[in-house]
Amino acid sequence: MPSSSGFPSRSEPAPGRVALVACGALAQPAAEVSARHTPPLPVDVHPLPPLLHNRPQEIAGAVERLVDELEGRYERVVIGYADCGTYGALDELCARRGLRRLPGLHCYDLYAGRERMRQMMEEQPGTYVLTDFLVRSFDRTVLRELGLDRHPELREDYFAHYSRVVWLAQDRSEELTALAERAAGHLGLPLEVVPVGHVGLERALVDLLAEPAASGVAS
Repeated sequence: MPSSSGFPSRSEPAPGRVALVACGALAQPAAEVSARHTPPLPVDVHPLPPLLHNRPQEIAGAVERLVDELEGRYERVVIGYADCGTYGALDELCARRGLRRLPGLHCYDLYAGRERMRQMMEEQPGTYVLTDFLVRSFDRTVLRELGLDRHPELREDYFAHYSRVVWLAQDRSEELTALAERAAGHLGLPLEVVPVGHVGLERALVDLLAEPAASGVAS
């Protein structure tokens, strides 16, 4: 029976399926991309809280605990994280447990491509990057987490060295565009929209699922 979140419950059997232990910020796009793929990717997405990104030292441990829950119920478990600020801790886990993870340093690399992200950061190092998830959850994941909802005067302390907001737009709807503009306004920064779609994420998921033999980072 599917859980109310739209993701599989952790008690249901899954013959022939692959479990994707995913960052909460990637979970919904990964599920949608997997369902739309032709043929649909045989993956069940099991999300971890997206706010773990604010405590990256805890990501590898949380991933391993969920892997422990899922192994034995699935043919394979793969990791829906890039390095994500773990400084190699996820790579160590993958090597030790024979797992594979998504490529790149951050999910931005999946959406825009590693080289494109490198160029954007080189041309303007003070770039604050938003994905669709961050645009939708900006009040919770940025304003509240940084305390800016209570102390807006701290904005200058946090964002004094930023010069623009770049939104990596997977779905450029009117609603999301308005939310992205609002987020940039909160930060007092100009907004640049970079349409990226879901092609990069889809390609990375296909590669991740197609390489069961070796542990490490999907190419």
